[in-house]
Amino acid sequence: MSHTVDARGLSCPQPVLMTMDAIKKAKAADMVVLVDTEASRENVGRAVENQGWKVESIATEGETFRLVIRKGAK
Repeated sequence: MSHTVDARGLSCPQPVLMTMDAIKKAKAADMVVLVDTEASRENVGRAVENQGWKVESIATEGETFRLVIRKGAK
């Protein structure tokens, strides 16, 4: 089961820092990141790709962006 990082309501760089911390501790090969601004969505996407993870999908759920990220493919 994937881990979820809930960074809604936080401004950058907090969502990026929370996601990077979760990646370092990750035991699963995939993770869900929840953010609520376009800037956070873009910044988290760039940051995870720089760590060797891939953004598999981005879904909009109301005012929340749900990023599904997967380890391994850059």
